[in-house]
Amino acid sequence: MDIDTQLIQQITKQDRQALAQLYERHVMQMLAVAVKILKSQKDAEDLIHDVFLEIWNKAGDFDASRSAVRTWILMRVRSRAIDRLRSRTHRQKVFSTDSYDEAELVQTGPSQDQLAEWHHARSAVERLPETQYNVIVLSYFEGLTCTEIAERCQIPVGTVKSRLSTAIQHLRYALESRREKTHAQ
Repeated sequence: MDIDTQLIQQITKQDRQALAQLYERHVMQMLAVAVKILKSQKDAEDLIHDVFLEIWNKAGDFDASRSAVRTWILMRVRSRAIDRLRSRTHRQKVFSTDSYDEAELVQTGPSQDQLAEWHHARSAVERLPETQYNVIVLSYFEGLTCTEIAERCQIPVGTVKSRLSTAIQHLRYALESRREKTHAQ
């Protein structure tokens, strides 16, 4: 069991020290993602505070079989940031894989393992068929809903959902295969 999973288990037992350690390990990446989406340091800091409160209250919801702790946390940051943008009715582009600078991750201090995992995940996304790649980028990186994607791509909502589901299955398989290989070594 990795250290992050151990920290989450301790947080479920109301261990404040474990929350502080989790904060130290991930706050810089969380902040980088939040600032990238919200375009405001203050709003990003507020969001990070809210996400850590949520982690404190919902640590028991974490399922290690579904994702790594880092992924779980960053998805919460991303989702909450997008929710905030939507509540302000900003419909701007929130994240572009083309404009995302890998150097930003290095500057925020990820470990070599985290950086390798990020590269593998990005590579897995880039290997998707174009139709699946497009809906993943529009959904996860631009924050569009299935209906918005359908309108932009001029395809039925059901097709969007199907492509997203298939893409997620492919990505999950690719990432799990890598984890299994990494743990076997």
